[in-house]
Amino acid sequence: MHKPEIKKELEKRILVLDGAMGTMIQQHPLEEADFRSKRFANHPSPLKGNNDLLSLTQPDIIREIHHAYFEAGADIVETNTFSSTSIGMADYQMENLAYELNYESAKIAIETASEFTKRTPNQPRYVAGSIGPTNRTASMSPDVNDPGYRAVTFDDLVKAYQEQVKGLIDGGVDILLVETIFDTLNAKAALYAIDLVKTEKQVDIPIMISGTITDASGRTLSGQTVEAFRISVSHVPILSIGFNCALGADQLLPYLKRLSSKSDSYISAHPNAGLPNAFGEYDQTPEEMRDLIEDYLKQNVVNIIGGCCGTTPEHIRLIAEVAKKYPARNPKLFHDV
Repeated sequence: MHKPEIKKELEKRILVLDGAMGTMIQQHPLEEADFRSKRFANHPSPLKGNNDLLSLTQPDIIREIHHAYFEAGADIVETNTFSSTSIGMADYQMENLAYELNYESAKIAIETASEFTKRTPNQPRYVAGSIGPTNRTASMSPDVNDPGYRAVTFDDLVKAYQEQVKGLIDGGVDILLVETIFDTLNAKAALYAIDLVKTEKQVDIPIMISGTITDASGRTLSGQTVEAFRISVSHVPILSIGFNCALGADQLLPYLKRLSSKSDSYISAHPNAGLPNAFGEYDQTPEEMRDLIEDYLKQNVVNIIGGCCGTTPEHIRLIAEVAKKYPARNPKLFHDV
């Protein structure tokens, strides 16, 4: 079904992104055999924990999660592809599955989005192809005794991201989301790969960029401030820029305000449901998170709002309800300063 460009919707209202895929997968008591299914019954390495693989072995679970987030009021869901590069899949000896994982994950999400767009044509639904940072960093050495060493090269990252982007675009995604950026050099490799694929396929697709502030210093893991991060990716035409993960909504707000005040792009945020407890779990209730997110809306600092680690459809339902009460941030009021 035809739906308007997402820019048209962003001009009218605040859009709601979905919540955590991993949090929802963990609610299913999946064992090694569930990850393997028949297709990978004899695979040589353990597969439990390879959540992206579930798009191939348990597609109904992934479809059900997308459905739950759309039902809760999300305008955009992310594909189940956060780690679906050949680099990310190397841990499971599944590098050769990268394209298929992205293509099939995109198809599952797009089919679900189309179902909801037909149901509520006044609220079209979109799919963002999730492009994670990989488990390697191009800017820093993993060996404190050898600071010049790198576990990955820029060219390695570009090649891996090209394969991922091709799968996502062929699968039909509406947006590409380069997210959870802790090393801007990795992100630049992803953005370059996107540009190469767009040129090759002669397509234009909106790009969302979302970094990660790792602690109270207000910097990314590779040491960039909010302002430096924004400038580092300013050469790319983007739909939005923002932050996700690492921090809860209250801790993230000051950095979003700084980003919003200096950016003429749309601003996105999908914070965690608070900070993890001693067991690595997230305790912030949907009501608590909604109240914190309402501060974002009152201060008019975001255009796209959702949730990261620990968030569920109930978190998104309450965020979607409160987002309807506030006008969309107008990026034309802001400029580089």
